[in-house]
Amino acid sequence: MTQEITVLNKQVRLKQAENGFRTSMDSVMLAAACPVKKGQELLDMGCGVGSAGLCVLKRIDGVLLTGIDIQADHVAIAVENAEMNNMQERSEFLCSDIRGYKKEKGYHQAICNPPYLETGAHLRSPSEAKATAMGHSDDLRTKDWVENGYRLLRPEGSLTMVHEAGKLDKILQAMEGRFGAIDVIPLWPKHGTPAKRVIVRAIKGRKSPVRIHSGLVLHDEDGGYTVEAEGILREAKGLIL
Repeated sequence: MTQEITVLNKQVRLKQAENGFRTSMDSVMLAAACPVKKGQELLDMGCGVGSAGLCVLKRIDGVLLTGIDIQADHVAIAVENAEMNNMQERSEFLCSDIRGYKKEKGYHQAICNPPYLETGAHLRSPSEAKATAMGHSDDLRTKDWVENGYRLLRPEGSLTMVHEAGKLDKILQAMEGRFGAIDVIPLWPKHGTPAKRVIVRAIKGRKSPVRIHSGLVLHDEDGGYTVEAEGILREAKGLIL
């Protein structure tokens, strides 16, 4: 039986894939950081079961979402999730390798929660679906997500990505010459602890330098969520810089 979870204080229901990565806090944080506006088209690259994109639709009315994923079973669940949340009129989900996907006119915004493990960097999972979700899909690497985000965005379009903090150097290298006005937003587990995740937001064709923000502390010392994190995770607030 397919597991179902809820996010944003039960405002969004999400069926999960039996294999592969499950919806996590990363998806909700990514959605909160996306600067998409009403009337714009949004691309979710590697959308999985649609978690991040559907959270964006919950937060902002009038957005049109396209989700792309290489795994057909995940795409099928994403379609179900959109219907379950009455978002099917504002979304479509397609099974495709993002490197081969084309659109005549680019998107205003793109989001991406790419697999954190690159091909050859770690042992492959015996589950084919989970191996693909973890990044063992042909030779897809961090730079491919950045390059295809650039290719599929309109001029001045924005790419928002959540990734491991340790991959920040690779992301910035891939963005060089393509993106500018880059915002780096660390996600700190607690005060005084190293960031495990980072959100990177950048604008296609800009030349202005990188800005590193103070970021967001997720947990208080007692382990509960901070007020700021609670607002994003339960109240569908945006991630304010």
